[in-house]
Amino acid sequence: MAMAFQMAASGMWVSDECRNSFMEMKWKKVHRYIVFKIDEKTGLVAVDKVGGAGESYDDLAASLPEDDCRYAVFDFDFVTVDNCRKSKIFFIAWGTCGVEDQSKDVIRNIKDRSEGSIGWDPLRASGDRSNRDGV
Repeated sequence: MAMAFQMAASGMWVSDECRNSFMEMKWKKVHRYIVFKIDEKTGLVAVDKVGGAGESYDDLAASLPEDDCRYAVFDFDFVTVDNCRKSKIFFIAWGTCGVEDQSKDVIRNIKDRSEGSIGWDPLRASGDRSNRDGV
């Protein structure tokens, strides 16, 4: 049976798959992004989609649904002015205008509560987007 980690304040559970996928992205660099979905019936946060290392930010944006909330982490690679290769992981909360406010609130609050459960460090940058142009 898969183990799950509870986020006490929200009553949500984070699946092992979430934690393992994030660690693979962070340390092994095998994923460019991970999209998470909350099953409201079970209270389980699960992986909805994983983007391979060769995928782009546009692929992530295209994978977000028009009619439901998601949250995602994206591994952004860049080169500094000193010509050093760097990588930052961004957290993105996604909820379109057509989604109920309650669903949006759950997504907005999930980041802080899941940091310890999933194992990601507090992220230096995050976003809350409601349309593909802003992603």
